[in-house]
Amino acid sequence: MGGSEGRRRRSSRRGFRAAPEEVMMAAAVAPQKRAGSAASGRADHLYPVDIKGENPEALEEEAHSYYTKILEEPSSAVEFLSIPGRGKVKLEAPLMHFLPLYKEDSKHKLLVLIDPQDKNTVLAIYLHSSWWLIEDVMKTADHSREGLKQVQTFEERIVLFVLNVIIFGMLERSLTHDVLFVPHSEKECAKIFWRSGDAAAFYTVKVKGSLCDGYSSQCYMLPVLDTMFVRKKFRRGGVGMKMLHDFCQTFAAEVALGLSCPVSAVMYQVCQSFLETHPEEQSRLWEVEAPGDWSQRVSIWLKIQMEQKLQKKSDVSCYMKRLQNDEPGQSDEGRMNQKVAHSPNKALPCEAEEFKDDPEEVFNPEPYIQSNILKRFVICSPGLKQANTYISVQMGQIML
Repeated sequence: MGGSEGRRRRSSRRGFRAAPEEVMMAAAVAPQKRAGSAASGRADHLYPVDIKGENPEALEEEAHSYYTKILEEPSSAVEFLSIPGRGKVKLEAPLMHFLPLYKEDSKHKLLVLIDPQDKNTVLAIYLHSSWWLIEDVMKTADHSREGLKQVQTFEERIVLFVLNVIIFGMLERSLTHDVLFVPHSEKECAKIFWRSGDAAAFYTVKVKGSLCDGYSSQCYMLPVLDTMFVRKKFRRGGVGMKMLHDFCQTFAAEVALGLSCPVSAVMYQVCQSFLETHPEEQSRLWEVEAPGDWSQRVSIWLKIQMEQKLQKKSDVSCYMKRLQNDEPGQSDEGRMNQKVAHSPNKALPCEAEEFKDDPEEVFNPEPYIQSNILKRFVICSPGLKQANTYISVQMGQIML
């Protein structure tokens, strides 16, 4: 490749530095500058995940240099970032923070811009000499990225980080649950689900033989589906089922596969649909605690069958109670008056039991804390209306 051609290609994949009064949203490969606008989704535009071959250390050094410049510049040289739908945000040091990219490594960090109106919200990430909106970091111009793809490049690790820590951990987290969100490890086995140019979901696996943690020599005795997440706008489309099926197909030669304990009630509904569709997998899926010894496993299909029997028994019991409450010979009008006299704030035992079985009411159980190593296991079923369930657990996180 000639020197001039190489320089043109390098410049085409970098974002544009705008005038002090406004910073353009980077992501364009177009030869012309489009100051003050966000990146478009046209095929001739690259996004961060499409830019390969960059040195991670060089990117971080570039971010530190930019941050230092912001600290040292006089207050008169003010820059702004255009945010679609809300105007401009002033680029100033107090709104910029470095977040660790990996769980066990504080060396690699990303420079992010915090929302001045909500300190728990990240607006953009500084990459390749420019600020990128979170939505743009989640995009790709590569049409071959469709469906589930193994995370391999450093740029894909950044997408995984944004999905896990920023979108799942900050932007789409239920405000009623105080859950600790941590990045994945640098070598985490992960796949991202791409749909129509967007990163829609991910799941990660603890591979058989890998260390359970950095504090002991215990290793996983079977492959374990550890974390899973589907963005809100891509839910109810069967993405969770596809990832669960891919997990089973990836480890087709294994006799047993695990899901990190505890598995929520909603995830059990997903597993039930999956196992009814794929009965050949019924004997392979187990709810497990690390490291996954047989004494630490519970058959998911068996537990589903037991729950169904308990539910049927509960329905029969409730029906019998209703029959007993209806006195012989009592008129319909008498029964109606009896119900009206009942306090509206105090449901009958059967009614309360039925209400708890409403799918909309089982999405937010209390956090479950099993050790100091705190992660998430969050589930959202495609067939349900409400979107968030969060459970703190020892091993993983799932959200569909």
